[in-house]
Amino acid sequence: MSTTPAPGSGSAAAPPAASQREAQKARTRRALLDAALDLLEHQSLSSLGLREITRAVGVSPAAFYRHFRDVADLGVALVDEALDGLRIVIRAGLAERSTDEERIDHAVEAIAEHVRAHPGHVRFLVRERHGGVAPVRRAIGAQLDRFAEEVAHVLVQDAESEGWSPEDLRMLAEIYVDHMVMTASSFLQAAQGEGPEEAAVARTARRQLRLVSLGRRHWTTAGERDG
Repeated sequence: MSTTPAPGSGSAAAPPAASQREAQKARTRRALLDAALDLLEHQSLSSLGLREITRAVGVSPAAFYRHFRDVADLGVALVDEALDGLRIVIRAGLAERSTDEERIDHAVEAIAEHVRAHPGHVRFLVRERHGGVAPVRRAIGAQLDRFAEEVAHVLVQDAESEGWSPEDLRMLAEIYVDHMVMTASSFLQAAQGEGPEEAAVARTARRQLRLVSLGRRHWTTAGERDG
């Protein structure tokens, strides 16, 4: 007599052992990243030890090496997490909104929301952008360069960009990206009770972006006079 469960009987085959191992591996990797982020609240990555992270998670150093080559490699993974989501939101906002005011409002609110949702990632990014761990510094620089390229690709489609050189468009994109990081840092300080409150940070960020937008409209003429 067959012992195969009847369809819909409520019995289900156990997940394959390989799937269970992959799920456990993903959970351990996530736990290592989260523990490192918590530990980095009050210290820099250069002072964080591998054993400190594994002790917080309750795994052996050998388990750490199944996920990351070293602490710097873990830091690079945190860089990707810190910037990927924000890049997607900002890029979509630039592409979907046509007026400067709409873009400015969207960008400032998106940054504020990202800081509220991911303060640890923002703190890590701001601190390590010029920190002492070279691979992480390079990873942040590469991600911000990629972000600037994406922003420039959107800006070139604007009517205001007619006559602009690729170099000038890239310069403008870098200004926007640098401003994004600066604004995120200011929102983080506000959340920590340091410096101006969030509403004041948002007002200042909008005014600064309006100034950049105004300068953009007159840049080509100014450049021709300078030439």
